[in-house]
Parts: sequence; C-alpha cells; structure tokens
Amino acid sequence: MKLFFVSDLHGSLPATELVLEKYNASGANYLVILGDVLNHGPRNPVPPGYQPAAVAQLLNNYSDEILAVRGNCDSEVDQMLLNFPMLETYSWILLENGTRIFLTHGHIYNSDNRPSLKAGDVLAYGHTHIPVAEQNGDQFIYNPGSITFPKGGYVASYGVFENGTFKVLSFSDEVLKQVNI
Repeated sequence: MKLFFVSDLHGSLPATELVLEKYNASGANYLVILGDVLNHGPRNPVPPGYQPAAVAQLLNNYSDEILAVRGNCDSEVDQMLLNFPMLETYSWILLENGTRIFLTHGHIYNSDNRPSLKAGDVLAYGHTHIPVAEQNGDQFIYNPGSITFPKGGYVASYGVFENGTFKVLSFSDEVLKQVNI
C-alpha cells in the first residue's frame, strides 16, 4: 500500500492543485490529510489563491480516497462543504504487518505529547509546518510539512509512505527527510 500525506493546505487553491497533481502521478492508494484543510486561521496570513470553496470542490472528487483528521483551523462549517469526514481529531491506519499509524493534526498530540503508542508505532501529524521523519526511541515520528506555509527554512513539502519507508519530499521531488520503519 502506498500512502500520500499532506497537511496544512489552509484553503489555498494553487497549493491544492499542486498536491492533487503530485498525488495523481504518485500512484498512491490513499490521500491522507492531516488537518487544516480549508481555513487559513487567525495566526496565518491569507494564502495565495485563498479559495476554500474551490478547494473543497477539488478534494470532493477524491472523497473515496481521502483519510482526513481535523486541524485546529477546521470547523463544522468546513465539513458542510466536504464529502469526506474530517471532524475527528485523530484516526488510525493499521498496516498489513501490524504497524499502527496514529493520524492527528498535532495541536493536541505531537512528538512532545504522544498518545499511548506501542513499540514500532508511527505518530503522523502536521500543524508545525516543519517536516520530520525520524525514529524516536522505539517509535517513529512523521510530519509531511506544509505546502502552503512551510516554516523553519524548509520548502513546500508533502509525504509518501511506501515499502516501509516514510519520506518527506519537496515539490521538485528532493527527499528532505526519510525514515524506514
């Protein structure tokens, strides 16, 4: 199974179009969205091409391929535009080998405040807009960064999981971070 990860679109139509272009080319089975889908939030500037309704329309074309969790900028009003659920603050993916991936946005659970995880589990979150792919103790921490508002000196990024490897990639396909689980 191949998973495509993105976080913190914040209603940017050009960013969403680029994400979907990369997703379509990737051959991934699912698009995993780690929150902050439509709203830019009060701490962020209005992103280029801010068109939340158009972003919702585009994403709805992939509703049967999307696994999404709620970010701190997502609301019930946003859900009214989306044909896929995204109001839960966390979810799980269970891989065939028994590895669990805990999906969350990062404003509640994150690398500093982890949920109960077993050895070998993966914590996947967004929120910080900073890419991470690392082993931390006997668990793994993963953050695909952000395409709309990258921080920490990083470029816009997304993530892919395939064949036991989590990667964070720039949109020029440079591997920014990588960890094998």
